[in-house]
Amino acid sequence: MAEEKNTCDEIIFDSETASTLVKDLRKNFLSGKTKSYEWRVEQLKSVIKMIDENEQEILDSLRIDLSKPQLEAFVSEVSLTKSACTVALKELKKWMKPEKVGTSLTTFPSSAEIVSEPLGVILIISAWNYPFLLSLDPVIGAIAAGNSVVLKPSEISPATSSLLKRFAEKYLDSSAIRVIEGAVPETSALLEQKWDKILYTGNGRVGRIVMAAAAKHLTPVVLELGGKSPVVVDSNIDLKVATRRIAAGKWGCNNGQACIAPDYIITTKSFAPKLIDAFKCTLEEFFGENQLESKDISRIVNSNHFARLEKFLDEDKVADTIVLGGKRDKTNLKIAPTILLDAPEDSLIMNEEIFGPLLPIVTVDKVEDSFDIIRSRSKPLAAYLFTNDKKLQKEFVSSISAGGMLINDTTLHLTVHTLPFGGVGESGTGAYHGKFSFDTFSHKKGVLYRGFQGDASARYPPYTLRKQRLLRALLNGDIFGVILALIGWSKS
Repeated sequence: MAEEKNTCDEIIFDSETASTLVKDLRKNFLSGKTKSYEWRVEQLKSVIKMIDENEQEILDSLRIDLSKPQLEAFVSEVSLTKSACTVALKELKKWMKPEKVGTSLTTFPSSAEIVSEPLGVILIISAWNYPFLLSLDPVIGAIAAGNSVVLKPSEISPATSSLLKRFAEKYLDSSAIRVIEGAVPETSALLEQKWDKILYTGNGRVGRIVMAAAAKHLTPVVLELGGKSPVVVDSNIDLKVATRRIAAGKWGCNNGQACIAPDYIITTKSFAPKLIDAFKCTLEEFFGENQLESKDISRIVNSNHFARLEKFLDEDKVADTIVLGGKRDKTNLKIAPTILLDAPEDSLIMNEEIFGPLLPIVTVDKVEDSFDIIRSRSKPLAAYLFTNDKKLQKEFVSSISAGGMLINDTTLHLTVHTLPFGGVGESGTGAYHGKFSFDTFSHKKGVLYRGFQGDASARYPPYTLRKQRLLRALLNGDIFGVILALIGWSKS
C-alpha cells in the first residue's frame, strides 16, 4: 500500500491519501449534513460572497493563466458562475420538492411521487480554458443537489487552480467540499477511488481514461468533451451581423480555445469571397490592423498548444490556403485570427479539433450540401446555422445531431440555464446547467404510497377462472371487462 511521503514539508497526494479523503467525505455525507436545504443555501450564498469579495483577484488569475481580457473574463467566467449560483438559490426549493405523478388502475387506490435525492460523493475534474466557470458551475449543481464534492482544477491554469483551493478553504464547508491541486499523479490517485458520479471536462483522450476508471466501480460519468463545431453560412443573411457574431464566438471566446467555439465554416463557392471580405473588416474593427498587439485577444495557453497550432498551419499544402491572418508571436504565445480557404480534406486542421484562433472555410456548390459534410463527421458539441430560410432552419435542426444548436448566432446557448449543455456521441455524454445540473447530481427515486384499504383478493392464489378474467381485464385497462368479471359475467 502506498504511503504518505514528506517532501519539503508537503504531503504527497497518493492513492492512500485519496482513499482517506473519500472515506471522510462519505462519512460526512452519510451523516445527512449536506442533504438539508439550509446547508445547501449556506454554501451557495458563500460562493456568491466569495465572488463578490474577490472579483478582481479572480480576473487577475485569469489574466495570468490566459491573458484573458478583463471584460471577457468577467462576462464569460465571473458573471456566468454567479448567475448559476443565483438561479440555484432562487429555484432550489422547487427543485427539491417531490414531483407528484399519476398512478394506474392496477395500484388503485394509491399515490406516487418522484423524490430527488443526492447521489453521494462527487468528483469534478475541470478544464484549463475556462478554469473558474468550468470548475464552479458543476460544483454549484452538486451542492444544490446535496452532495459532497471534490474539485480537481486543471494544472494548466495554475493561478486559478491555486485561487480556487484557497477560496474553497476560506468560504466553503471543508468537511464536504474539497479542492485537490496537482497533475496526472493526483488525478490518477483520485480516479482509483469509488465515486458516486464523475464529471470531466476536457478532451476525448482523457475522457476515455476517466470512463475506463469509472467503469471499474460502475460509477456513472458526465463527459463534457468537444469536437469540430461547424458553422453553416447561407447567402441570404445580414453579412455584417453574421461575421460579428461568428468572430465573437471564435476569437472573442478565449481566442478560439473554447469547446463550443466555431471550428470551421461551410458556405457556397460563390459566397465565400464576400464572407472573407466581411471578416477582414470585422477583425480590423474588433482587434485593429496589428491583431497580435490587441489587448482584447487571449494568448495561447502554453508552448505545447502553440506548437500544436503551428503544426496545423505548417502542414504541407495548408499554408497556401491562408487568406487572412497567419501572423505569430512565439515569445508571447500569440497567433492572430487566421482564416483558411479549402484546406485539404485529409489535413490535420480539417480532422482534429482546432481549439485555437484558426478558422477554415469549406466551400460547397449548394448550402444544402453542407449537411452531408457535417453528418459524415463525429457528432459535434455545437452546430451553428446562419440563414433567413425557415425551411433550411427546420431541416438543420431535424437532420443534424449535435450537443446543442444555435441559429443565427454562436455560443450564446451556453448562457441559457433552461437549456441542457452537453455533448452527444464523441462530443460527450450527459448534460448540466440550471436544473439539469441539479438533476445530473441527483437520483430520481420513484415512490408509490398505498394504504391497507382496497386489497384485491384477485392478486393472490389460488387463481380461479374469475380471478384470471379480472386480472387480465385490469392489466389490459379494460374497465368494462373488470365490471363483467366482478359481477360474474363473461364477455364470451
